[in-house]
Amino acid sequence: MLDATSPADREYALRRAIDGLRDDDPLRSASIPVTRWQRVVLWSLLVLVIACAIWDLLATAVVLIGLCTAAYLATMTDRVLIFRQGLASRAIVIPDERARSIPGCELPPYTILVPAYNEPEVVGDLIGAMANLEYPRDKLQVLLLLEADDEVTIAAAQGCAESDAITILLVPPAEPRTKPKACNYGLYFATGEIVTIFDAEDIPEPLQLRRVVAAFRDLSGDVACIQAKLVYHNGHQNILAGWFTAEYGLWFGYLLPGMMGSTSPIPLGGTSNHLRREVLDEIGAWDPFNVTEDADLGLRIAANGYRTAVIDSHTLEEANSDPINWVRQRSRWYKGYLQTWLVHIRRPVKLYRILGPRSFVRFTLVLAGTPIIAVLNLVFWLITLVWFLGQPSVVEDVFPNYIYFPALVALVLGNAATLYMNLIALREDDRSDLLVAGLTVPAFWLMMSVAAAKGCYQMVRNPSYWEKTFHGLSEKPAEAEGGS
Repeated sequence: MLDATSPADREYALRRAIDGLRDDDPLRSASIPVTRWQRVVLWSLLVLVIACAIWDLLATAVVLIGLCTAAYLATMTDRVLIFRQGLASRAIVIPDERARSIPGCELPPYTILVPAYNEPEVVGDLIGAMANLEYPRDKLQVLLLLEADDEVTIAAAQGCAESDAITILLVPPAEPRTKPKACNYGLYFATGEIVTIFDAEDIPEPLQLRRVVAAFRDLSGDVACIQAKLVYHNGHQNILAGWFTAEYGLWFGYLLPGMMGSTSPIPLGGTSNHLRREVLDEIGAWDPFNVTEDADLGLRIAANGYRTAVIDSHTLEEANSDPINWVRQRSRWYKGYLQTWLVHIRRPVKLYRILGPRSFVRFTLVLAGTPIIAVLNLVFWLITLVWFLGQPSVVEDVFPNYIYFPALVALVLGNAATLYMNLIALREDDRSDLLVAGLTVPAFWLMMSVAAAKGCYQMVRNPSYWEKTFHGLSEKPAEAEGGS
């Protein structure tokens, strides 16, 4: 246990963990879901749509469907451009010899934050994962962050107490009960110049920290974060785990490198993002009220003029193999994307000047477009089903030729492009074992839409509620499965 701190230090650390960002810059905090002007704009748009629908329902429907179709086309075109850039750029490669060649005396102090809550089934594996890291023990600080009233996880973690590589730090119970709040608390006690996060079930490849140090040496000073790839080890457990594994291969292997290559803001992954401590302090660390604190931090890095790089080093994780558990997790991600967009759009002119026109549009298409379009899929699938069942004239009326043909392009070419990107990513990564998952991914899109609808509903009803994802549903891998 980390007990060499006074109650005053712990109280101060907890207060800053919860209120630090909100006190320093309230507009960057998701503690207030929407500001006054945002609320006025949203209500005004709603009233305008209702008024237009009362005046001319058919014309209003045509305009709304046209706008949705334009958003579909813009989002899909942008996603294909990102993928194309990712094929050309790819992640930064640091060879093993180069990583090991850095003398221990030249390696900076490193802090690993491992937040865990109600996870007794996986926290015990942390010792082995941390022991496998090739980094000097006298320069490595591992803080296992546990809620002080989480008795079951604390009991399971007692085996870590004798390990000199891991320090158990109890986070005083306080709302919000979120991962970013725990990380902020741990950051107060961190001693490393570079800080990263791993989940308790994560298995980072042994040279990851050394590769990051070498990459930071090579990159310019405006790079504040290096994101490693997340790879699932249980892709064969069931079809859901296969879909999830293929999706992550595309996201971390091609889309994030594509964003890096085009200097676009990068929504960070939940773990294995390695951050320069001085920049982390400067930009306010994590937002405890944002349920995708990783995506928010990635945008805040860009909004402050810094960049994120992607490195070719993997961390093995467990793909969510339970449908209900998966929907809980994905709905939180979608809700967090909307949270993050609403927070960062509060200063649109300033953000536009920093990001530039292309990245500003991409920021909107990725963060706001992803969950909203996933919800709209349900609407358009229903319209398509109704048309095939009975061909009612009202469907034809709301799809005049100048809407119908772009919508047809979005339906046919958009879905084909998404399927194509998945299959190309599997081919490039030599993951023919996931071919069935790649070909049946349209069924996965239906689950995404259900999760997005749930996330949008929760965004209105309970925006900062952290819906817990349960881990430990699969066997630990004997060795790394698949490539990174």
